[in-house]
Amino acid sequence: MRLHRLEVEGFGPFRARQTVDFDAFADDGIFLIAGRTGAGKSSILDAVCFGLYGGVPRYDGGEKRLRSDHSEPDDPSEVVVEFSTPSGRYRVTRSPEYLRPARRGGGLTKQAAAVSLEELTDDGWVGRAARAVDVAHELDDILQLSREQFLQVILLAQNRFSEFLLAGSRDRQALLRRLFGTERFEDVQARFDERRRHAEQGLGARLATVSARLDEAERLVVDADLGRDAGDDEGGIASEVQGAGTTTADRLAELERAQARAAYRAERRAADRLEAEKRFEVADAALAAAREDQRAQKERDRARAAMTRLDAEEAAVAAAKAELARARAAEVLRSSIAAATRAAAAADEAAATEERAHAAWARLGVETDDLDAWIAERTRESGIWERAVTLEAQAPSRATERGTAEAAVVAAERRCEDGQAERAALPGRIAAATLERDDARRLADRIAEWESVRIAAAVRREAAVEAETLQQECTSAERVLAEATSAQAAAQSALADLRQRRIDGMAGELASALVDDHPCPVCGAREHPAPADHGATVSAEDIAAAEVRRDEAARREQQAASTCTTLQVRLAAATARADGRDVETAGVELDAARAAEKEALAAAETARRRDVVLAELREQQDALELRRVQDEAALAAAREQLALAVQRDDDARRAIDEARGSYASVAERTAETTAHLAVARRLLDAEAERARRQQAATEAAAERDLALDASEFPDVTAVVEALRPPAVQAELDERVTTHAVQREKERALLFDLELRTLPEEPIDLAPIEQAALDARAAWTAAVDEATRTAGDAARLAGLIDAAKDEHARTAEDAAAFEVLQALADTIAGRGANTRKMTLETFVLAAELEEIVDAANRRLHDMSEGRYRLQHSDALAARGAASGLGIVVADAFTGQTRPPQSLSGGETFLTSLALALGLAEVVTARAGGIRLDTLFIDEGFGSLDGDTLDVAMRTLDELRQGGRTVGVISHVEAMQEQIPAQLTVRALPNGPSVIEMR
Repeated sequence: MRLHRLEVEGFGPFRARQTVDFDAFADDGIFLIAGRTGAGKSSILDAVCFGLYGGVPRYDGGEKRLRSDHSEPDDPSEVVVEFSTPSGRYRVTRSPEYLRPARRGGGLTKQAAAVSLEELTDDGWVGRAARAVDVAHELDDILQLSREQFLQVILLAQNRFSEFLLAGSRDRQALLRRLFGTERFEDVQARFDERRRHAEQGLGARLATVSARLDEAERLVVDADLGRDAGDDEGGIASEVQGAGTTTADRLAELERAQARAAYRAERRAADRLEAEKRFEVADAALAAAREDQRAQKERDRARAAMTRLDAEEAAVAAAKAELARARAAEVLRSSIAAATRAAAAADEAAATEERAHAAWARLGVETDDLDAWIAERTRESGIWERAVTLEAQAPSRATERGTAEAAVVAAERRCEDGQAERAALPGRIAAATLERDDARRLADRIAEWESVRIAAAVRREAAVEAETLQQECTSAERVLAEATSAQAAAQSALADLRQRRIDGMAGELASALVDDHPCPVCGAREHPAPADHGATVSAEDIAAAEVRRDEAARREQQAASTCTTLQVRLAAATARADGRDVETAGVELDAARAAEKEALAAAETARRRDVVLAELREQQDALELRRVQDEAALAAAREQLALAVQRDDDARRAIDEARGSYASVAERTAETTAHLAVARRLLDAEAERARRQQAATEAAAERDLALDASEFPDVTAVVEALRPPAVQAELDERVTTHAVQREKERALLFDLELRTLPEEPIDLAPIEQAALDARAAWTAAVDEATRTAGDAARLAGLIDAAKDEHARTAEDAAAFEVLQALADTIAGRGANTRKMTLETFVLAAELEEIVDAANRRLHDMSEGRYRLQHSDALAARGAASGLGIVVADAFTGQTRPPQSLSGGETFLTSLALALGLAEVVTARAGGIRLDTLFIDEGFGSLDGDTLDVAMRTLDELRQGGRTVGVISHVEAMQEQIPAQLTVRALPNGPSVIEMR
């Protein structure tokens, strides 16, 4: 992890925004954060910690005064930290909570804390999170360091530098726990203690269960009076079981003896129950027999009374039996008499019907000798006339059909004529459209040609416009060139004049210094006949200024000449592209080309539309041809339908004329014939029915007379008098049958009862019932006693078995509890753990050994081989926790001593070595992350010059691998040795500023 940039505003002593670029110190590898005491050097580290983790270590547990006291109410408070890891480059912007002026209503309102996280991508800074919880989660994944780990491996903050070295075992454990996250081992210890408590409670509960089972069994022995010896009689009382034994085994043995007595008593009570049950069964059988005899006695008396009543009804039953016999004999003749009566009535009705049929036939006035032949002839004719009736009724529809067919023929002929006219006009339309299309195609074929002409014309017009513009620019450029040439010549002349004047001035100056008889410094002559006149002096600066003006004029002349040449080249190129056309000529040609191209495009569209029209006309031609075929077929079909309709109408007219005869219509003739046929058929039917009925009446009378002759009755009147309705016959039959059945039943029952020789006096059941009740009560009491004793025995056996099982499992639980208790005590530093080291302490001791080894690699060089740290697991005084001690081995004395005995400088060097070793181990445990930035706050003031050199060499070693080390100190010697510095300076009005050099 490498810090790149820090911005602080309204934070700590910094009111205005201060910016620190850590990348500026990357080449030096080490830089000093210097400043007077209280200026705010440590506040830089506070800002880094606050930006990344939202907190400052110096304010833990107290008031968090993060906002600058120098800030005005409207001033913002913000910290921006920019850093990078192997996963990318990030920027955190965080603001603390503070009071600001309310926007409405006056007064102050709380400005909530805010934070955001951004990542640098190819598209710039992109936001990743904007809520405190989300930013914390993202930073956990990015940094892979907690705040405690960050303060131990990157920010070695003030007041924490020697904390780890001088801390006690308990404080050192708390620090290491935060760094290495070993709370889980404390959780393991807590879980084992909880398991030990649960096991102890379970064992106690099981022992209590055994005792409760034994107590309950002993109470049952006392309540069931089982505390007697097997040889005692029922009245002898032995001592109670409860309290007889002093151990669980003794109590179980005494209870087993009581269980044997309970089993013996249950067997005896079961035998008593069987004996009582036998006596109850004998008494119950005697009671049932007495009750049966009593019932039989009552039944016998009832049967005797019934026989007396039936004998008295015998005469009336005999009369009913004789009446029933005559009714049944008459019933045999009922059907014959009724049939003869019905046949005579039917014959009379048939004769009357025949007379009415003869009268109706006579009224028709038809003369015929053979009525059957007449009916057959008229029926045949009616069948022929029926078809004529139908044809006669269909005459209107046939007329309509004929008219429709004629109209269809006319319509089909008209469609054929119309189609012929359309087909005749179509070829001319197709020829005209084809001619228009061909003309348009000839124009459209020149679209590409006119497009090329239009493009060339556009290029020429554009070139002509450009040439006209360039001509104007060339004229202006030539004028500028002429002016620049004149200016350059003037500047050159002025420079030459100044140079001449400079030379003349120098000659005059030399001449003024000439002395007679003294050599000239130029020619060496001693005579000076014509000394130069000393005029106005021209300095070298004047010459230089004139040269600058001359050079500037020459540059402007060269630039103007270049511009003029460029414009002339462009003008020649534009004139060539314009092909000698001026703007007006080129415009006319362009307009003509555009018009021609537009006309060609329109012709192409016209040709396309004419193609569509031609396609439609050809489709119409095909459709008309198809319609011609269809119309001709429809005309032929219509003519055929008309011929058929005419034929059917003519045939129907001839058939109707033949069937009508002299009548007004066929229907009238058919109706009259149908009526005559109906009368004739009724006459034939009446004659046949009368003959059949007379024959049936004769046969029924003969059958009736034969039946009377064979019966006991003299005539029909006697038979009618003897007949009875079926219901009366059924009632008489039931009366006779019931009397006979009851008499036979009662006689048989009385016969069986008389054979039993029952007493004549009523039987008394009271003594027998009382004996049965007494036997039942004795049996019930025996059953209850046997059930109770058996239940007591079973319950006592169950309690003893349950107590035995629980007692057996108690031994297993006790053994498991001892193992668990020993393990829990060992993990918690109790019992046989003589060093009082918990499991967490044991794990942290291993980590501490690695930290001490890493620290010793630097402490050996820093102390010139004198000091070496050692991990100590010695038992602490008064039984305190141990296992995380650190002692210092002094090679000069060969003894170990506590870190508190070191001097201030020795403590600083040792703390620095231990802090660096701790940083290495924590870094390795955090996944081997790379630490490219390290800060060390204070402590160097306690070192002498030699020791300070040793410390500086150690810091130089930390720079290896591209690491940047920031040191906070006000020691002047370090300011001299470290050129790269951040200076924190307090302004006279209070706030501080950060200066880099």
